[in-house]
Amino acid sequence: METVTETARHAVPLLPGGTTFLDRVQEALPEGANLSMCLTCGLCSSGCPASGLHDMDPRKFLRLCAWGQEEEVTSTPWVWMCTMCFRCKVVCPMDVNIPMLVYEARASWARDAKPKGIIGSCDQGLRTMGASAVGISSEDFRFVVEDVLEEVHETQPGWEELRAPIDRKGATFCVNQNSREPVQEPEEMVPLWKILHLAGVDWTYGSHGWGAENYCMFAAEDEHWRAVLQKQVDGVRELDCTSWVNIECGHSFYSIWAGLQRFGINPGVDFDHIVRWYARWIRSGRLAPSSDWNRDLGVKFTVQDPCMAVRKSQGTAFADDLRYVVRRCVGDDNFVDMVPNGVNNYCCGGGGGFLQSGYKDARRKYGEFKARQILGTGADYVITPCHNCHAQIEDLSAERNHAWNTVHLWTILCLSLGVLAASERTYLGPDLAEVALPGSNGGES
Repeated sequence: METVTETARHAVPLLPGGTTFLDRVQEALPEGANLSMCLTCGLCSSGCPASGLHDMDPRKFLRLCAWGQEEEVTSTPWVWMCTMCFRCKVVCPMDVNIPMLVYEARASWARDAKPKGIIGSCDQGLRTMGASAVGISSEDFRFVVEDVLEEVHETQPGWEELRAPIDRKGATFCVNQNSREPVQEPEEMVPLWKILHLAGVDWTYGSHGWGAENYCMFAAEDEHWRAVLQKQVDGVRELDCTSWVNIECGHSFYSIWAGLQRFGINPGVDFDHIVRWYARWIRSGRLAPSSDWNRDLGVKFTVQDPCMAVRKSQGTAFADDLRYVVRRCVGDDNFVDMVPNGVNNYCCGGGGGFLQSGYKDARRKYGEFKARQILGTGADYVITPCHNCHAQIEDLSAERNHAWNTVHLWTILCLSLGVLAASERTYLGPDLAEVALPGSNGGES
């Protein structure tokens, strides 16, 4: 098993007033509780994919806290393998917030001992005006957006009026963007633009704080988490928008949603996830996806619930909206849910900074829970409205040669709207390479 700083041992920092790690974690427990309220029932560990990694599990971690084993609790690399997905907290009969204990343990690590991938992404977000975790400047972001848009105008007939505005004051929606697209796969931005266009959305990107991600949250550095969030908030305020929309990404949504509460920040606008808006636009008739393309093909789909957007924040309402959109796109008969699902779904292992932690073997071991779930559905495609879920689930299929394809929800939504161009089908298999392709006979368009 790979390690980053497996043998690191460091002093537990004293907090203001001379408090220690165990003093701090007491604040994470229910009011009037203490660490000894754990019943040792094991529910937390039985449903945790991180159980057994580095000889640790949630129950053992909690008991070590209760026994005052500060050195072991604050030095085990397991805290970077736990994704803090909240599944243990949901099932705990005493409502002990183990993920918060893990967060505080991460916070106790010296900065130079934390995983370099997480810290590097945090520092990039702090350094750039756009809060980009990959370090792309706002000027370069604008260049990529304009270049991709020009290519669409030149190569996709009928889309000459497509727009991707930046810094347009007074727009209704301010939309953020995960940095992965403009840096690694800019063509993946286009389906989102098309959806917004077809829904008649008055929207804009911003130069200031346009990056959606915030890895300082995974680094458990409150001051830096807040600093990146403040850039994002300031960018929205500068544009005088009335709504703030987070794209298909669980961690970026949660880092904003939870950060606004944690730090008492009022952005002055409504904030929501794009999947909730997909559902609203379909229900209101502003988007009209059709599953007719899949009536005879019978391609099977399942969907991954992003822990950050479902279990940790918006709950069943998000899970229901997600399934409503997917069913409208692929057909009721061609949707197969995982078991369990919704708020009880297993984390895939891509969140919590695990992808950036350096513990690749442990991450793939963690993902075996998810792989078994997916294989149990028999689905041909896994829809993942989250960047970390997408990267992890795609890696799981590639590493074990599993048969499923991993796709963003915007891909399938545009396919069902008949507007998905050939250049926007990177994650589709050969079975869907020409289905409903605009300007061809490869399906209904």
